[in-house]
Amino acid sequence: MYSNSVKKPSTTAPLEYDRYYHIYNRGINGCKLFYENNNYEHFLRLYTEYITPVADTYAWVLMGNHFHFLVRIKAENEIPFMPIPEGAPDGSFVADKRFKPSSQFGHLFNAYAKAFNKRYERTGSLLEKPFRRIQVSSDQYFKRLVYYIHNNPVHHNFVDHMIEYPWSSYLTIVSEKPTRIDRKAVLEWFGDNESFVEFHGTDQNVKSIEHMVIEED
Repeated sequence: MYSNSVKKPSTTAPLEYDRYYHIYNRGINGCKLFYENNNYEHFLRLYTEYITPVADTYAWVLMGNHFHFLVRIKAENEIPFMPIPEGAPDGSFVADKRFKPSSQFGHLFNAYAKAFNKRYERTGSLLEKPFRRIQVSSDQYFKRLVYYIHNNPVHHNFVDHMIEYPWSSYLTIVSEKPTRIDRKAVLEWFGDNESFVEFHGTDQNVKSIEHMVIEED
C-alpha cells in the first residue's frame, strides 16, 4: 500500500488523487466549533454531502475546537461529474466537470461556518485557513494515525477511554451498524476486529504525529 518511509510534505500542498491524507483543522484562535449535539450532527451531515463524492473516510473525530479525518482522495475517474444546475440554459454548463477535492472541503467548512454563525449570531471566520493536510505514506503511520484520531478525546481529558466518546469513528468501527466509513479496509489493516481493539487498548507511539500537528499550530 505505502512505502516504508514517513515523509512530511507541506501541509498546504494540493490534494492529489488516489492519495491518503490526515485532514485536520481548528477554530480560529482556538475558538469553539461545537457547543451542542446538533452542531456535531450538522457538521457530519455536511461532511457526507460534500466529501463522500470525492473521498473515502477511514477515521474521524470531532472535538470541541478542532477535528481530524483520515481519508483517501478518490482516483479522478472515481469522482462523479458535477450536476448541471437546475434551470440552466442548454449549453451553459460544462457537463464533464468533476467535483474537485480541495474545493469540496472548502465548501464543507464554509457551509458549516455559515450555519454556525447564524445559529450563534456571530460574524467573521470560524476555521483557520488553509485547512491542514499531511499525506500518509506508510502502513505503520496509517495504523498509528487511526489510533491518534480515536485517542484524541482521551489525550485531551474528555473521557477516560475512547469507547466513551460519541463523536468519533471508534464506536462505528467496532460495531456492525451501517456506515459510510470504510470499516472493512480499516479492520483489514489491523488484521481483524479483535486486533483493532487490542491495538487501541495499548499505548502507541504517536509522538511523530503529535509533532507534525503541534508544529503547524
